[in-house]
Formats: sequence, structure tokens, C-alpha cells
Amino acid sequence: MRRTVLVAVAVTAVAGFAAYMGSASGQSNGDAAPIYGIKIPDGFREWRLISVNQLTGKQLTGAGGELRQLRAQLGNDLAIKAFRDGTLPFPDGAIIAALHWKEESSDFDDQALAIGFPGLGLQSSFAGSAVNVQFMVKDSKKYAASGGWGFADFTHAKPGSEALHAKCFPCHQPAKDRDYVFTHYAPTP
Repeated sequence: MRRTVLVAVAVTAVAGFAAYMGSASGQSNGDAAPIYGIKIPDGFREWRLISVNQLTGKQLTGAGGELRQLRAQLGNDLAIKAFRDGTLPFPDGAIIAALHWKEESSDFDDQALAIGFPGLGLQSSFAGSAVNVQFMVKDSKKYAASGGWGFADFTHAKPGSEALHAKCFPCHQPAKDRDYVFTHYAPTP
């Protein structure tokens, strides 16, 4: 009896931990994005880094204020291989994830930099609160009408509106010569 209870407790604990890790890592079997039917791919936070960038300017939502975002692009194995090999068009099955955060600064970090590197005026920033995550999924047959790519945008694991998704392909059309992908593969330091 005691052994059965311990096994049941252990199984329950492992299942609870697995459920927590799934939600903590941003993985979801939740709702699909409109138009393209894409869900958040399991394990995308474990993919390799393609590049990072900063986006500044006016707010995209018309909320006012300055837009300051840090962004990272990750790729599944097919996308990474295509970037490394310079393969265009990307192969079917390639997926690119774009993670976006509000850019934050830290007085503590800036003070530490001032002590470590006096007189240089160094300032740092970091990824603060999450804004959204976007995906491009290559399937030349399924998404033929949008250059072979399906698009998805999620905020807090919930897909954006159909109106938002209708803007994805038109936004990527200026990058047609690069198979509709803006991101460049960052060189190894």
C-alpha cells in the first residue's frame, strides 16, 4: 500500500512538473492562428539562434510613445541549415520563430559598467516583458498564395486577429528576393 501511494505521488509530481515546464517554456497545443492555421510549435524555445535585432520608432499599435523592442529569431533544424548553406528558397518544413520583448534598461547594470569602464558612458539594455512571438512556416503547396509561407502571431499564447494575420504576407513582400525572409544569419563571433 505504501509503495503504491509513493508511486502515485511520484507520477503525479512528474506529470505536474511536465505540465509546468510546457507552459513555462511557451509551448502550446492551443488555438491556431487564423488564415494559416498554425499553432505554436512545441519546443521552439530550444531552437538555435538565427539573429537578434532592435526595433525602435513609433508604436505599431497607435498607442503612442516610442517603440523600443529587442527581438530574436530562432530556427528549427531545416531553417538553420538553409541559413548556413545560403539555400533559397527555404525548404518545406523550415520554421522561423521571431520572439519580441520590450527593451528595458537597468540602472544597476549601468552603474556597474560605469565602475568597470569609467568615463565611457556605457549603457546596457535587456529583454523585458514579452510582446509576442511570430512564426513563418514553409510549405510551398499549402501556402502557395503567400509565397510558400504560412504566418502566425501569438501574444501570451493566444493568436492575433484575422485582420492582423492578413497583413503578414504584404509586409514580407519587399523581401521577395530573399524568399520573403527579412532576417540575416548572424555571423559567429
